[in-house]
Amino acid sequence: MRLFIAGGAGFIGSNLAERLVEEGHAVTVFDNFSVGSREFLQDCQGKPGFSIVADDLLDFEALNRAIRSHEAVFHLAANSNIPEGMRKTNTDLRLGTLATYNLLEAMRLNQIPQLIFASSSVVYGEPTVVPTPEDYGPLLPISLYGASKLACEGLISAFCHNYGLQAWIFRFANICGRHGTHGAIVDFIHKLGRDPSCLEVLGDGKQAKPYLHVHECVDGMLFGWRNSHDPLNYFNLGCEGATEAGKIARWTADLMGLPGAKLAYTGTPRGWPGDVPQVRLDCRKLKGLGWEARLTCDEAVKLAINELVQELACRSLS
Repeated sequence: MRLFIAGGAGFIGSNLAERLVEEGHAVTVFDNFSVGSREFLQDCQGKPGFSIVADDLLDFEALNRAIRSHEAVFHLAANSNIPEGMRKTNTDLRLGTLATYNLLEAMRLNQIPQLIFASSSVVYGEPTVVPTPEDYGPLLPISLYGASKLACEGLISAFCHNYGLQAWIFRFANICGRHGTHGAIVDFIHKLGRDPSCLEVLGDGKQAKPYLHVHECVDGMLFGWRNSHDPLNYFNLGCEGATEAGKIARWTADLMGLPGAKLAYTGTPRGWPGDVPQVRLDCRKLKGLGWEARLTCDEAVKLAINELVQELACRSLS
């Protein structure tokens, strides 16, 4: 197929691009490289049908030109800097909601029938049903990032109903692994690089969330896309259980050879404004189709720490 990946040079997008190129698809990566890296795509370079368009989803004309003749769109572009989105309150509106509208409109004009969208568990806010299933409501996110993801889901639903698009929405758990650009593990590695003796952990360290390795994230997305055929398909994409922030901090220090590093907690149950400290996802819907994560949360985190310690060390040397 001819496939278009918005945000394809970023963390999850680059891992997805590699997989799709390996499968023999013609893949176009569309990315403004504000966070993503060409280095992440080096294994795709030179492969038949692979191309990169360095441009922005907010430039509708550039997007409209680039997206022509594709058969399906994977949308993984978003603001990954959550604190920045809190400081500048239109960040998620522009980079999330408006960018998604532009993508949907370009798909409508070019008659591209299928969209696979990376949403997030943050759309649930602080639910009273835990683990939280896909049909939980009302959806009341507590971060601007979550509000933007929920608005994107609403736009996608409306475009599917009115213009005959077919979509797959995946509400991600915390994704971790190679090519990571943000998140707790990356943050801890950078902090320990600056001060090997003490690691600041936001919150009280008891925040616990499900972690899914990026390779399994890609597996789950592709499985859901290929095996669910409703006009609008939506799934939690994660695993059972959760891993505490304090454990991740300790494992990161140990795997970096810093077992004596002190963990300094900022002390509040919530790591930052808009943070949901306790997340558990009910993933039985996707499991009912035949897919579930093979790695536990803890296994995914430990694998990701090993990958990122090595990768970030290589990046700092290059």
